[in-house]
Amino acid sequence: MKRFIYIITDRNRNNLHVGLCSDLLKTLQFYQQMPTLFFDSAQQLNRLVYFEEINSEEQAMERFKFVSTFTRPQKEKMIRSVNPDWVDLTIGLNFENKYRSRPVLRPSISAARKLVTF
Repeated sequence: MKRFIYIITDRNRNNLHVGLCSDLLKTLQFYQQMPTLFFDSAQQLNRLVYFEEINSEEQAMERFKFVSTFTRPQKEKMIRSVNPDWVDLTIGLNFENKYRSRPVLRPSISAARKLVTF
């Protein structure tokens, strides 16, 4: 089963929270529904700035423990290596999820025959 290690921050980048989950979109929805669970409203964790997808639960736990020990400059360096502008990656995940869940529309055979007729 896939696991995700992620770093989420507030709008001012004051707090960096490292997490581990099996469903990244549900976890991000949880953060949106419970904005003041960890911090006050000014420091709401709502920007996904880094994530890794790992296929093994054991490897994910080891990586999570390792990344959790990083100092702030180490976490910032890791984030900047893949997301130099600290763009909120949630937007791309939401788009990808909607794109994958849409049914594929294929033309019917009769419509295809109309296109091919000479």
